[in-house]
Amino acid sequence: MDASSRLQRAEPRAAFNPKANLPYELRLDSFESALRDLYDLLADINSALVSRNLQRLEEMVRPAIFSGIVSDAMSAALARHSRVLVENRFHNGHPDLIPRGLYPNNAVAAGDDGVEVKATKGSGAVDTHGARDAWLCVFRWSIDVDQEKPIRQRAPTHSVEILLARLIREDFRQNARGELGTRTASPNAAGLAKLRANWIYRE
Repeated sequence: MDASSRLQRAEPRAAFNPKANLPYELRLDSFESALRDLYDLLADINSALVSRNLQRLEEMVRPAIFSGIVSDAMSAALARHSRVLVENRFHNGHPDLIPRGLYPNNAVAAGDDGVEVKATKGSGAVDTHGARDAWLCVFRWSIDVDQEKPIRQRAPTHSVEILLARLIREDFRQNARGELGTRTASPNAAGLAKLRANWIYRE
């Protein structure tokens, strides 16, 4: 693929919070590097898709699926740029990132230490599989869906906010999903206030 066919790549373009409380020896440049990795990934994938007259990935899949992709990509990127944390190797294990060597084979079904990573297009009230005491990191993303503009002129999808806080069970509300739905929990007003008070990155 030649350079002229590549889509515009997003760049971190906002302030990082020097007063943020960062656990597990995470650093602000860990988050900046992870964002750059995500933006490289999206630019590569979407440039290939658009060169084949297809839509961008975030326009082809449902928002919940794309949020899952962003969550996984950011977890992997943060692990690469972290001194302490690695990806949890247990399938669907909690949390997503755990301290290296704390659990056998760096895998745990439900651990007490680490950081759970979520992404959302919304306000930050992400769904989790249950209310538990844990560090929660939320990446809020934004997409340019202006159908009046040619796809190559749309702004690249990017993060508008990164939030991080240690939440406890009381910081969540239960989401009823009916008899057939999967029960989930989301940060309540107190939980969201904790997340927003310890923002990492914000436009």
